[in-house]
Amino acid sequence: MSRPQANWHTRHKEQLTAGERAADWMRNGMGSWVFIGIFVSFMIVWAIINSTPIHWDPYPFILLNLFLSMLAGLQGAILLIAAKRQDAIAAALAEHDYETNVAAKEEIERLMEINHEQLKLIERLCAAQGLASPPVADRG
Repeated sequence: MSRPQANWHTRHKEQLTAGERAADWMRNGMGSWVFIGIFVSFMIVWAIINSTPIHWDPYPFILLNLFLSMLAGLQGAILLIAAKRQDAIAAALAEHDYETNVAAKEEIERLMEINHEQLKLIERLCAAQGLASPPVADRG
């Protein structure tokens, strides 16, 4: 099996469609404190202006409620798209982890084979020299 690609995240980002990129951008924007601050400010300004005689949407702000309902529906769709994208990212990460684990397992098995071959060689050398067991290296 081939070694896993080093930068799987870059490969995954390159495969995004324009719609997926837009959903990510909008999700990141709507999930920020800046958006919340602008949104709350807009609602306060709307309520103040429409509480004066120059109003276009008198209390109970039916037009504002319509806009908020449309925004909530749109946000729901955007969040679903973003969640689907997060699932794709998690799947790509899991695939990368699996490929890394398989490659590591193959390398460990190969190292174990080499180690086993080295132990056999040491035993043969010890037998040829008339030693009962391989000498132990001083670890001091």
